[in-house]
Amino acid sequence: MNTPNKLTVLRMILVPIMLVASLINIPGEILNIPISWWIMDLLFVIGAITDKIDGTLARKRNQVTNFGKFLDPIADKIIVISALIILVGQLKIPTWIPVIVIIREFAVSGYRLIAVESNGEVIAANKWGKIKTVTQMLAITIAFLDKNPFGTIFMGDLDTIPFIINLVNTLLMTISVIATIFSGYEYLKDGKDLLKDM
Repeated sequence: MNTPNKLTVLRMILVPIMLVASLINIPGEILNIPISWWIMDLLFVIGAITDKIDGTLARKRNQVTNFGKFLDPIADKIIVISALIILVGQLKIPTWIPVIVIIREFAVSGYRLIAVESNGEVIAANKWGKIKTVTQMLAITIAFLDKNPFGTIFMGDLDTIPFIINLVNTLLMTISVIATIFSGYEYLKDGKDLLKDM
């Protein structure tokens, strides 16, 4: 197994470790943030970094494999959706955020599958998809370290630092959801010809 594929597998392995960290109450805090949240955040950041590195390495070293093509996008979706569900379980974000993300991922994955089977076309990410990915990664990273739930800034007074963190978290998470919706719409709009035999 080459290095890019090992990094993809590592990203998959990080998910159950994140789940365990979310279930264990590790004593202690750093900067008033529970250590378990720091651990989950670190694991997610490692996953996000390997997502960038494995694709770059595979192309640079000419190590693109069918295994990598198959598992890499799955690993990306699993770690993002798992992190969002953990955040829901920690009461940090509302349920509708991962629901929208999951619906979009199913719709886009289905569309890409039809496109490949119909004409062998591999659909590249559109600009909204790229915005979604960047803002999603940043929002999740910050959400793990935000002591207040999504949107707390609209419900009461916060000290300066918690206010800034929650503001950035809420804005990035909102932008990522909007980009998720628009990217899904763009994929389906561009692929309407593939579905004309419905």
